[in-house]
Amino acid sequence: MIPWLPAGGPFPAVEEALEEPNGLLAAGGDLSPSTLLCAYRQGIFPWYDDSQPILWWSPAPRCVFRPGDLHLSRRTRRTLRGWNPQIRLDQNFAGVIDACAAPRAGQDGTWITRDMRDAYLRLHHLGHAHCVTVHDDQGLAGGIYGIQLGGVFFGESMFSRRDNGSKCALAALWALAPELGIQLLDAQVENPHLMRLGAVLMPRQEFQTALRTLITDTEPRKWPPVPMTWNGLTDRDRAAISFKL
Repeated sequence: MIPWLPAGGPFPAVEEALEEPNGLLAAGGDLSPSTLLCAYRQGIFPWYDDSQPILWWSPAPRCVFRPGDLHLSRRTRRTLRGWNPQIRLDQNFAGVIDACAAPRAGQDGTWITRDMRDAYLRLHHLGHAHCVTVHDDQGLAGGIYGIQLGGVFFGESMFSRRDNGSKCALAALWALAPELGIQLLDAQVENPHLMRLGAVLMPRQEFQTALRTLITDTEPRKWPPVPMTWNGLTDRDRAAISFKL
């Protein structure tokens, strides 16, 4: 049994999350900016579909990227270098969410409901939610969006309209992480794709300690909207992205 939250109500301790399904913590509440910021600061995020109430999760262990964790294969590196797309920050946030919410092969519906979309757009307008986009001659080719609090970026979703589009967005984000003040990327729940890219599983207590250390405030962050090419970024920031042989 999980507790039902009133609007704006306090969250239970994350240690009370269920083991099965992993991380389910509470239901109810609301998606106001203050509630969402309070949730993320504690390592809690909403995840539900249109047939369900708002469900709040805090799984353990946590799938994360730390500095130096992200790896791209040589094949992917060669592909991206030949493609050389444009990388942009905080442009067309609504388009990124809509692309992430679009139907995908093998999936029945989406967890990015209309209410979720509106909630994250509000956080973007307030300076808390951000996106990285990848562009080519055909337009938007891939992207990722999430929330930054202090030194932590909480990745919410990413998409590809071209092979390696989401990998490119994720790698660009991690290459730019030092100048954006990001020291930890929360990928929430493990999957084989993320683990192949170098994500690691962090125990709950270690993750909670990292949040307390890296999130000293919830002030909005302004990302510089300076476009750059993939090759220009990686030539400048080779140390940020390692490559498996």
